[in-house]
Amino acid sequence: MAKIKITLSKSPINAQPRQRKVVQALGLRKMHQTVELEDTPATRGAIAKVSHLVTVSEAEAAEENKKRTVPSESEA
Repeated sequence: MAKIKITLSKSPINAQPRQRKVVQALGLRKMHQTVELEDTPATRGAIAKVSHLVTVSEAEAAEENKKRTVPSESEA
């Protein structure tokens, strides 16, 4: 499943209490904090409710496919 990056770009201080709860449910607590979530209909619905407070971008596929390599004993 694809991932999306969600960044809190505006403060939810003056937002309605329900919108503040949606921001918190998305895992955003501080300004300019970014989280990566699965791109599901539920996530898209939550983003739609607070679209004026967040910015959304696609997560790069290269980050998902990175593999850590362990150096062999001859390299160390």
